[in-house]
Amino acid sequence: MSSKKGHTVMNVGTDGVAIITIINPPVNSLSFDVLQSLKESFDQAVLRDDVKAIVVTGAKGKFSGGFDISAFGGLQESKERPKPGWISIEIVTDTIEAAKKPSVAAIDGLALGGGLEVAMACNARLSTATAQLGLPELQLGIIPGFGGTQRLPRLVGLTKALEMMLTSKSVKGKEAFNLGLVDALVSPDELVNTARQWALDMLNSQRPWIASLYKTAKLEPLGEAKEILKFARAQAQKQAPNLKHPLVCIDVIEAGIVSGPRAGLWKEAEAFDVLVQSETCKSLVHVFFAQRGTTKVPGVTDRGLVPRQVKKVAILGGGLMGSGIATALVLSNYSVILKEVNQKFLDAGLNRIKANLQSSVRKGKLTQERFEKTFSLVKGSLDYESFRDVDMVIEAVIENVSLKQQIFADLEKYCPPHCILGSNTSTIDLNLIGEKTKSQDRIIGAHFFSPAHVMPLLEIVRTKQTSPQVIVDLLDISKKIKKTPVVVGNCTGFAVNRMFFPYTQAALLLIERGTDVYQIDRAITKFGMPMGPLRLADLVGFGVAVATGSQFVQNFPERTYKSMLIPLLQEDKRAGEATRKGFYLYDDRRKASPDPELKKFIEKARSISGVSVDPKLVKLQEKDIIEMIFFPVVNEACRVLDEGIAVKAADLDISALMGMGFPAYRGGIIFWADSLGSKYIYSRLEKWSELYGPFFKPCAYLAARAAKGIPLGAAVEQSKSRL
Repeated sequence: MSSKKGHTVMNVGTDGVAIITIINPPVNSLSFDVLQSLKESFDQAVLRDDVKAIVVTGAKGKFSGGFDISAFGGLQESKERPKPGWISIEIVTDTIEAAKKPSVAAIDGLALGGGLEVAMACNARLSTATAQLGLPELQLGIIPGFGGTQRLPRLVGLTKALEMMLTSKSVKGKEAFNLGLVDALVSPDELVNTARQWALDMLNSQRPWIASLYKTAKLEPLGEAKEILKFARAQAQKQAPNLKHPLVCIDVIEAGIVSGPRAGLWKEAEAFDVLVQSETCKSLVHVFFAQRGTTKVPGVTDRGLVPRQVKKVAILGGGLMGSGIATALVLSNYSVILKEVNQKFLDAGLNRIKANLQSSVRKGKLTQERFEKTFSLVKGSLDYESFRDVDMVIEAVIENVSLKQQIFADLEKYCPPHCILGSNTSTIDLNLIGEKTKSQDRIIGAHFFSPAHVMPLLEIVRTKQTSPQVIVDLLDISKKIKKTPVVVGNCTGFAVNRMFFPYTQAALLLIERGTDVYQIDRAITKFGMPMGPLRLADLVGFGVAVATGSQFVQNFPERTYKSMLIPLLQEDKRAGEATRKGFYLYDDRRKASPDPELKKFIEKARSISGVSVDPKLVKLQEKDIIEMIFFPVVNEACRVLDEGIAVKAADLDISALMGMGFPAYRGGIIFWADSLGSKYIYSRLEKWSELYGPFFKPCAYLAARAAKGIPLGAAVEQSKSRL
């Protein structure tokens, strides 16, 4: 067995207990090899006369992280692989749970997904207090497939089992013990020995020896169970109207309660085999790997560079962004200096950081003691004197080129020569920002998204001069502050803002030609975005929208749609949500409602643009709205790839998901586009460019891919990489 990457090892002690250890680093995932080996070890243990009882554990302090996700591609494409349904019944139920000798799972580190399902098939579970236990399969567009839908409700009750499966949230060993999911808490060094004794106690009738599948004490009476399931269905439909697999999960759980656990297992197996082939599963598995792949940057992370230690970071500007970035850093134990231009602004910035941390205390994420320690890591400053020993600076002042140039010239004077000079600019070219310095090799973009201590994405922007060491350092910081980094090249808008600048512009083009504002937002929200482009413009504020929009008009004049609608709304003292008036009207609780007065501004904008109402666009179908808003975004994403701004298409998928809230179950902007096909997208854009102008004109990359029928996300050697 040991020649395979993943396997199990069995050692039989003098006490007659067989210890079966799962070995498949780094998290002992259950590949097909491991599962087959687990079955063989169990079969052997049952047949051997010198074995009285069995303990299952994982190597190096980890029980098992679950089914090997890298095998999903095989499940989706291969006809020869065993179906997971077969694994569930034959290995988990008919081999582990049905063994004629008692078994105990000794859980340390983690027991997630298939790992917990194997543990639940054992007759008892012992765990360390800090171990993580959960069934996160729904995050991958599937349901638990090794009997989890049947055993978890029988161990913890229906309500808690539904919560754990539908939210994919894990529980720590301590809570698992209180729930009845594990039978005892044991220290890591005593875990296996205690499990051995427990198994022998079961054999000697000193402890109960029952199969989890047939426990009923925790299950609610049928009538009550049906009410709980009905409520769960309503919640799932409300929270994720575009997703089917949460409802399938509930159906499968119900089948086991109504028709018995064995019938439930077969229903689970059938459902799993169907869901693993679904577009949702393929999209979410793609996202899983894409997210883990953003830290691999050719020519940078493959050079053996070790990240330097960054202890002290200075932030310039204590506004919403600066205070948010400072919050993210102190929460990960970095010392922070916050610099402002006067005491009033500095106090306001420090108070914002304090409020962010107090919010974490209220939500139970931070203790009062930890709050005080964390807040003490921030020091305020009105000059550069305290910058002499900082390891990194992040500039987060307003988007003004000459101001930023002056700041970077000052930083070069005051900061030590090793100090990383970062800017949180969202659109301004970094070469321009560093023009008046001699330190271009240590200038880098650290573009956070608002609110910076909450949003998970960090765009790391490099110029041609940025040193690989500085990029490696920032990748390390992003890991420590729990952000997903995406390394991009230097251009107007970088990746996220550049890809999505046509998002609002496409909406304005449609509005001026007769499409209803609120119909656009409804269609885009129904597609899965957190909000439509016009509600988003209100949230961001028209000042920001016009400032960033003008950067794109300046740099890409041939393909921007110039509408006067937002400037006209600004003339009417509307700035979006902040003034309670924008495309929508807002009440005291910031609840948005349509504004009947909007029509007159649209008519005025239409006359300035010199366009007329198009009857086809007035009666636009939902599908057409989605395509006319998103295909220009896809088109711009293709340019970003073609120019080498992004390392790979999957990075743009993650950028769209984490920077703009593109639905993960659609796999990201390029992955979604490829599900429709480059030919189809090209033909639609080509047709619209003839009807409505160059805004829709397909770029050369898209045209070339469509002509050859090549997916937009397929890798290509980038001849003119800007990275």
